[in-house]
Amino acid sequence: MVSSVISKQAELVEEAAVGAAAAPSLGGGRGRRASRGVKIKETRADRAFVVVAYVLLTVFLLVVLLPLLNIVASSLSSPHAVSSGQVLFWPIDITFRGYTEALGNPAIVRGFANSVFYTVVGTLISVAGTVAIAYPLSRQNLFGRKVLTGAVVFTMLFSGGVIPMYLVVQSLGLLDTRWSMLLPNAIGVWQVIIAMVFFRSSIPDEVYEAAQLDGASELRILWTIVLPLAKPLIAVIALMYAIMQWNSYFDALLYLRNADLQPLQLVLRGLLVLNDSGGGGDVAEQLRRRELADLLRYSTVVIATVPMLVVYPFVAKYFNKGIMVGAVKG
Repeated sequence: MVSSVISKQAELVEEAAVGAAAAPSLGGGRGRRASRGVKIKETRADRAFVVVAYVLLTVFLLVVLLPLLNIVASSLSSPHAVSSGQVLFWPIDITFRGYTEALGNPAIVRGFANSVFYTVVGTLISVAGTVAIAYPLSRQNLFGRKVLTGAVVFTMLFSGGVIPMYLVVQSLGLLDTRWSMLLPNAIGVWQVIIAMVFFRSSIPDEVYEAAQLDGASELRILWTIVLPLAKPLIAVIALMYAIMQWNSYFDALLYLRNADLQPLQLVLRGLLVLNDSGGGGDVAEQLRRRELADLLRYSTVVIATVPMLVVYPFVAKYFNKGIMVGAVKG
């Protein structure tokens, strides 16, 4: 009985939101039909602004796109073409040798698996912790809410620094464990603020009051009402945390010494910065290794980039809606 009443309350909230959004269009139909034939004349300043905006956006697009095209083209080219600098934006002597070598490298495969683990588990921990902090702070009847909110915001403005954080991780026995990649930076204050604003502005207090009158506990209200209505919010903060976890590099450099626990980003650092491609052999063998190492760098960069590009389309429909969380409503 209680669950059916709560579900009906949630449906009423959604219907009210849809009705409120559709109400202005009912009264403004005549105005739009009357002004449909009126064309606003653009001034020279408006046209100049549009031209400049398009030029700047095109430049920004090229700045982002051209390096990506160069990396993808180099990853598909022959080792000699890559090492000699012949590749620009189109592959030369197309080959998949770089990807076969990368996927056959145990360090890269192990680093990729570790990155997937840290991203999935870390995102779940971060989203759960963010909701657990933001939901109580969004409730007006929480005792000491302003003090607790101020304490949370204080940690965003001031932090102890790298050395105190390292000492804390060391004292807790988390060094060289997977937990050192999951717990120290599990909660983002900015994400907590976004979630607080969403819970406070998007879900009316009447819904909470009706659920409490029906005998629902705070945990049941959160699970059956708040979370189903907060799918756009969860998608946004989950995407933020997933990108942060996938690109996490500095934490692994500080806390992890065991190569079996290092993520792909640290393996990629070994290829790009330290030129960790092996040695030994005669001059011809060293040259072959050097050419293969150059090709392996580009292939590994593509492998490290693709997962986030694949995940984004699945959350884009929620991201476009959730990115407006906290916007001014009029």
